[in-house]
Amino acid sequence: MRRINWHSIRLVMIIFTMIFLYSFSLKRNIVRKINKIEIKFESNENMFLTHQMVNNLLIQNLGGASRIQKDKVDLNSLENSLNHHEMIEKAEVFSTIDGFLNTRITQKIPILRVVSDNDSYYLDRKGGRISLSTNFSARVPLVVGEFSKEKSKSYLNLFNEINKDDFLSKNITGAQIMPSGNVVLTNRSFDYKIAFGKPINVKKKLKNYKAFFYHAIKDTLINEYKEINLMFTQQVVCKK
Repeated sequence: MRRINWHSIRLVMIIFTMIFLYSFSLKRNIVRKINKIEIKFESNENMFLTHQMVNNLLIQNLGGASRIQKDKVDLNSLENSLNHHEMIEKAEVFSTIDGFLNTRITQKIPILRVVSDNDSYYLDRKGGRISLSTNFSARVPLVVGEFSKEKSKSYLNLFNEINKDDFLSKNITGAQIMPSGNVVLTNRSFDYKIAFGKPINVKKKLKNYKAFFYHAIKDTLINEYKEINLMFTQQVVCKK
């Protein structure tokens, strides 16, 4: 008489039990409804968007209801919708087994504000447009003059360099782009204009300006200067 292999039977039963529990859990997870939306901003430095605004965007893309089955939620569609918003640089959307819809938002960071006769808006580091917001006002240089898309790359390089430098971002408050393409900068503390010239040799010119400022601030004559010319990369020319 053959002996029953109880070890094999137990192993088969364990496998079937695991399959059953997995299927049962999977089925319950599929029919589970989204019962809460959690939104987290990766940075609180600028808040063009509020939690409520993002929540409304999500609910709108969920068909107007926040309580729907998880398997009917198109996470890629939600992410794409948020990523196309002009104030969002990157969005991540994922759901959890407990019915939470988690959203992680990285907002665009403005580096300048373009001001014209009939329009005003921000640009981010990539040149993306950001409309003005009633929730937040960014302290960035105000730029007037010809700022066309075709010529914006070199100017964006200039303002990116200003934005990422702690001293320059606090000191440079505005810029005028002349018809010639030359840039004239204004500063926060003094009345002189900064003749930057074309947006070339940007790092060298800004380095020269910082060196001039740190030296000149010790001299009371800085109040008499009308123009600081940075066009010559080998020297800074001051006019009274």
